[in-house]
Amino acid sequence: MLKRERLLKIVDIVNKQGIITVNDIIHELNVSDMTIRRDLDELEKAGKLVRIHGGAQSITHAMDQELSHVEKLDVQVEEKTQIAALAASVVSDRDTVFLGPGTTIELLARHLLHKKIRIITNSYPVFEILTQSDTAEIMLIGGDFRKNTGTFVGPLVNSSLQKLNFTKAFISANGVHNEEISTYSIEEGEAHQIALNNSRSKYLLVDHTKFNREDFYVFYNLHDMDYLLTDDKIRTDVQAHYEQYVEMQLHKRHKEE
Repeated sequence: MLKRERLLKIVDIVNKQGIITVNDIIHELNVSDMTIRRDLDELEKAGKLVRIHGGAQSITHAMDQELSHVEKLDVQVEEKTQIAALAASVVSDRDTVFLGPGTTIELLARHLLHKKIRIITNSYPVFEILTQSDTAEIMLIGGDFRKNTGTFVGPLVNSSLQKLNFTKAFISANGVHNEEISTYSIEEGEAHQIALNNSRSKYLLVDHTKFNREDFYVFYNLHDMDYLLTDDKIRTDVQAHYEQYVEMQLHKRHKEE
């Protein structure tokens, strides 16, 4: 099979299935692991798919089908860990912090267990992590429960958030395309928007696979964010483009890493 034919075949498979593993492609095309990984890297650079841990994802997959909370736990773990550590470094004692839903935010929550801060969240998985803290003051805002993400949404959540002010708000998203920040759920996006509007400092936490991607509901403008935190795998041209809209902070690896 010629390389061009193989690349077209990979894109076709990913677009049909949404998410596919390297092993799936190896079995389908009968080529080596190294060849497939090179092909996936090349296709990602060409904007044909998104590389994820152990495979690839269709560009449009997020709009067609929202990954469950369990599925997201295994995606881009290293990158999310970097971002969470970077975000934790800007939180100071006595801050009042809003933590939105998402697996990156859950990793951030683990870094905050020993800080003397007040934390408000509408994410049950985040809240479960925070219950381990003996120093933080925790508030869970309840409402309608979205089982797929473990998030409380709706009028009760929104009315509560409208009455609260935050020192810092940390939000993740499914896509960032030019100035538009988007997510799958309208209800989650509305809560994001209120929390961000009521925060002195606004932080967007997204890994490098979320850039140049769109999801169903645009809930905020990148110009209105204060900081965008991402991992060190972002391409330099993508970073340069998005620095036009917002101040970006990247995790920097230590030499021993």
